[in-house]
Amino acid sequence: MKDTRLSRLEAAAQALAFPLNEPIRIGGNYVPALRHGNEVHVSGQIPRIGTTVVCTGKAGSEVSLDEARHGARIATLRALCLLREAAGTLDAIERIVRITVYVQSAGDFTLQSEVADAASDLLVEILGEAGRHTRTSVGVWQLPKNATVELDLLAALRPA
Repeated sequence: MKDTRLSRLEAAAQALAFPLNEPIRIGGNYVPALRHGNEVHVSGQIPRIGTTVVCTGKAGSEVSLDEARHGARIATLRALCLLREAAGTLDAIERIVRITVYVQSAGDFTLQSEVADAASDLLVEILGEAGRHTRTSVGVWQLPKNATVELDLLAALRPA
């Protein structure tokens, strides 16, 4: 099998039991990804597979670091699927410019950046150097649907 961005996405999805052929469900009056010129803005993604949020609760009390990192990977896969849909192909991505990772955290949990590392690592694993980005990781009290993690991103596309 040829080593491509798509094949790496497929391998990561299989390893995380994430079905690539199902539509990404959203809730609300917004668009999940918006292409503007050569940029794509992907709205916040939580670790949802189908209709189930697979990682819920506060990191550091109800959720372990490893479980929160798993949630970050699922949220990243969702964002990449939406990005692929907006761009037409993963090969159109010139660079992931920025990601923000929100972690629902217990009061004494300070490992938000380690949770975000799972998302960053997956982006580089799938996109190579184009996956390197700037990043902010933030601890928050609550997230939608009691999700442990939410991630949004900005990508630059290659000029057409």
